Amino acid sequence: MSVDLVVENCTVVTPAGRVPDAGVAVEDGEIVAVGRSDRLPAADRTIDAAGNVLVPGIVDAHIHNREPGLEYKEDWESATRAAAAGGVTTVVGMPNTDPVIDRPEHLQLKFDRGEASAHVDFQSFVVVTSENIDRIPALDEAGALGYKIFLGSTVGDVPPPSDGEVLEAMKRIRETGKRLGFHEENGEIIDYYEAQVKAAGRNDPIDHSHSRPVIAEREAIERMITFAEETGAKIHMYHVSSGSGAEAVARGKDRGVNVTAETCPHYLWFTEEVMREKGNVARIQPPIRDEAERTKLWDAFDAGAIDSIATDHAPHTDDEKKVDDPFGNTWDAAAGFVGLETEVPTMLTFVDEGRLTLEEWVYHHATRPAQVWGMYPQKGSLQVGTDADFTIVDPDREWTLEDRHDLHSKSTVTPFEGESFVGKATTTVVRGEVVYEDGDVVGESGYGTRVDVDDA
Repeated sequence: MSVDLVVENCTVVTPAGRVPDAGVAVEDGEIVAVGRSDRLPAADRTIDAAGNVLVPGIVDAHIHNREPGLEYKEDWESATRAAAAGGVTTVVGMPNTDPVIDRPEHLQLKFDRGEASAHVDFQSFVVVTSENIDRIPALDEAGALGYKIFLGSTVGDVPPPSDGEVLEAMKRIRETGKRLGFHEENGEIIDYYEAQVKAAGRNDPIDHSHSRPVIAEREAIERMITFAEETGAKIHMYHVSSGSGAEAVARGKDRGVNVTAETCPHYLWFTEEVMREKGNVARIQPPIRDEAERTKLWDAFDAGAIDSIATDHAPHTDDEKKVDDPFGNTWDAAAGFVGLETEVPTMLTFVDEGRLTLEEWVYHHATRPAQVWGMYPQKGSLQVGTDADFTIVDPDREWTLEDRHDLHSKSTVTPFEGESFVGKATTTVVRGEVVYEDGDVVGESGYGTRVDVDDA
């Protein structure tokens, strides 16, 4: 018997442990065997992983691919090309596009565009506003992965619902069985402090950070946890930036609330000093915090408050980011930057430093996000019969992102330019097809497909 693909001569790592001198066999896009290299079947194609590490395909459940409507920044093709190059096999797009993804026909448009051009598999969140609470069941039937509410001002200016509307939305979403995530910053707090900072004539990049204090994040988390406790809804906190916010998540978990949370590599890597070093290039919402909050965030991560890693990949053009004048008026610069090609190296560098193990990294970056969003075990695992998504990494490769223009996104602004890493994705496989290897994206545009959450 011969199968389609065998990867051999690697260490296979899952959250349960690692198996040296092992590999994976694939037939018809599914995993048919995982085991010692010498026990795998013959194959039409065999990849020698040269002693590197093979893990379940990385899942990034928080990217802004900008399509439809804002394709000049990014689109499904370029975002998923970057994902493939970064070792990411499944991405989930955010709904603050043009039009916003707030009704079934808009969701279908986003899916159709993805089917036409994506390199890796994908899904999408839908937004909940004051105007579409009655559409929640229809959006569920249309195949949305989950729901999102913006509690504070952010890119796209999607207005937040009132607290009463949030409660009503939670009740309706609970009936779908899906999860509701939040951009968790108290809008009234950040609007007040931003006005105060502007009135004082403060416009340095660090002033943007200080206009969105930690209390705005912590209060929003605590309030939504209280609402979820009342309604029984499953909730998620996107891009937790502070240790104080993560501690609030932990308290919710301790109370029995079904609350999950993610953080991003940039919150674990940088402190707010990056705003003084790289200016508006590092401007993002919520902002990167000070050293004390980063230390508490790591402590909360280690204690289990944080479920998953995601990037909040948010491309903007050089002009929108004011790259030519990075320390200019921060209120004129866009918030957000790309991250799909630096997330795996960042996390592998933390592994190299002893901050977490390979098994812990795989859990937070593949298995757990797939579980949180209902895609497991089809995604995020190496179980027989599941999608043959996996990422091969060289955990010892030392390299520096010397030129951001080497990245595959349309817009490439990132504070990780100039940073040095230990570890890199070498091969990316989606449903048995190699989409990235030897430094090149080799998969075809349009190969990626929507993850069917009903079958996941």
